[in-house]
Amino acid sequence: MKEPSTPTSAAPLFPLGQLVATPGALALLERLDIQPGTLLSRHVRGDWGTLSGDDRQANTEALSNGARILSSYPVGIAERVWVITEADRSSTTVLLPSEY
Repeated sequence: MKEPSTPTSAAPLFPLGQLVATPGALALLERLDIQPGTLLSRHVRGDWGTLSGDDRQANTEALSNGARILSSYPVGIAERVWVITEADRSSTTVLLPSEY
């Protein structure tokens, strides 16, 4: 089933705050030769990756109400990396779902 598209912006939509990544996410991205900055750039511009319609809507609302923002990116064959910006925009974390 194809995911609904999310309009993306050329400019950042929100501040990322302090950038943090878990060792597991960094190891996976390094193994797959994916730069964390690539995922962060997608996240901050509104490309949420593969999310349900409800999660996409929650992210859209979070842009105006200041809630947490989640992106989920498939990487490799069957792996996934999450990027989460905290509600207060103080930090953004790159992590594996199993590390949440």
